Amino acid sequence: MDEINTNKSRLLAEAEAFVRAELAGESSDHDFGHIARVRRLAEVIAREEGADAFLCALAALLHDIADPKIAGDEESGLTKVRAWLAAHGADDIHAGTTERVMEIIATMSFRGGTRPPMTSPEGRIVQDADRLDAIGAVGIARAFAYGGAHSRPLYDAEVASRGAMTYEEYRSGNTPTINHFYEKLLLLKDRMNTPYARRLAEERHRFIETFLAQFYAEQAGEA
Repeated sequence: MDEINTNKSRLLAEAEAFVRAELAGESSDHDFGHIARVRRLAEVIAREEGADAFLCALAALLHDIADPKIAGDEESGLTKVRAWLAAHGADDIHAGTTERVMEIIATMSFRGGTRPPMTSPEGRIVQDADRLDAIGAVGIARAFAYGGAHSRPLYDAEVASRGAMTYEEYRSGNTPTINHFYEKLLLLKDRMNTPYARRLAEERHRFIETFLAQFYAEQAGEA
């Protein structure tokens, strides 16, 4: 058991080094700081929910390597993750690790809210951790970091927020950053999978609502 735990710790350290290198220079909302926060949240939720904390940590570390915003396209990103896991002996440490991590990474993203539910406890936990990092104070900061990096306007009262969308519609367009709050961030509280994440999401959601109220008051010159 000690050898297994040592090997798991080694793999996590190697994954962290790999992801740091891959995300070096990333200055929007998918930097290594995001990865580190998602990992910490995933490990905390895993302990609360009695899930596999090692698997949650590994998937959390690697999850954005396959994100099209980082990889260019999802397929090549997933191929890179799978190759990395094979090269570092993930399945030698625990049988099935590669497939379990790949299943989580391939199905956890928001994609305009079109994804089916996650099928494993660990998948639900990593998805919750990722979504929690999109709301609250950090989530607000990340939204504007992404908007600035992609030359999106801050706010335009003439541009309405979009309702139900396909993934292609969700990714397209240069809509104002404030619209993103209505198209994704304010929806996440009710899409958490685990009781612990739902409790954390309540406070973060309220913080976004407070921020928006202040934003509109200042926009109108009332505060």
